[in-house]
Amino acid sequence: MKIVHIVGTGTIGEPLIGLISDFKEKLGIDQVTFHKNTPLLSDRSKVQSLVKRGAILTTSKDKFDGFKNIGLDPLFSTEDAIERASVVIDCTPKGIGHKNKSEYYNKFADSTLGFIAQGSEFGFGKMYARGINDEALKVEKDKFIHVVSCNTHNISSIIKTIAFEDEENFLDFAKFNCIRRANDVSQSKGYIASPQVGTHEDNKFGTHHAKDASLLFNTINHDLDLFSSAIKINTQYMHILYFNLKLKKNISLEHVLEKFRKNDRIAITNKVDSCEVFSFGRDHGHFGRILNQAVISIPSLHIRNNNELSGYCFTPQDGNSLLSSVAATSWFLDPSNYEDKIQCLKPYLFSEV
Repeated sequence: MKIVHIVGTGTIGEPLIGLISDFKEKLGIDQVTFHKNTPLLSDRSKVQSLVKRGAILTTSKDKFDGFKNIGLDPLFSTEDAIERASVVIDCTPKGIGHKNKSEYYNKFADSTLGFIAQGSEFGFGKMYARGINDEALKVEKDKFIHVVSCNTHNISSIIKTIAFEDEENFLDFAKFNCIRRANDVSQSKGYIASPQVGTHEDNKFGTHHAKDASLLFNTINHDLDLFSSAIKINTQYMHILYFNLKLKKNISLEHVLEKFRKNDRIAITNKVDSCEVFSFGRDHGHFGRILNQAVISIPSLHIRNNNELSGYCFTPQDGNSLLSSVAATSWFLDPSNYEDKIQCLKPYLFSEV
């Protein structure tokens, strides 16, 4: 029996539970379970909704009564749920994934096909982004996978699409500025009153976004010269990425657009406002999510000196991380056929937004 267990019901966990539950048959999954840590009346509605979609609630033994008191019935305890799972996806806040790995996952590594953690859990396992370094995944060797952050997906997809041809790298250097939303629309805390600049904590890469992208490409034996900055602005809509790529060959705007259009994980748009792109995802995406890795704003594209591309793109928030999480799960379950299995998600990979 192929069982996927998802730990956490936050901004990544909740839509991921829904996504895998909706497509479990096409993905070859028999059962979806999920772990909710705290019984809260304010979260009861979303748990009930996920259970109606076919997912099974689990929690720690000492929390069973608390959930039952608010009308929810967990079926398995924490350890039982992990032990019976084929694949475990950790979607907990920063640092909890490593704690869970030490406390639970290592204990069941021999009996579980694999474990996946999200962007904040650096060092959890091999870094991964769908379509960037699939060839780096090794059966039986890679038990732990770290799905990189949404902005790292965005950066990496642009580099791979524009600077690589037939696995040859034509990138001279690239710079990025991650213009980040303050918090998700689902979050009531962490909002800011005005734009807030970030600091460059890494002497070589600036922020962790470029460093993570560089390490991601290291897994396929490419050493890239990357630098990133970050600023947080007072919006809840979407991250926006400014990119500047200098290549070792001449390019044209027509060729750039052709490359973007050929990559089905890249969406293009003639929109320049994040609210309009966000609204498209809300109206047409799964759980409101666009699963593409990047949404390129065509009006923003510019080529300087025939070899330097600049522009802006919108980051589909957790959508690109959801796609990579499903892809990694499918790879653990069926490494020979996972490419075919995940094609069921194509309706939520848009060519144009």
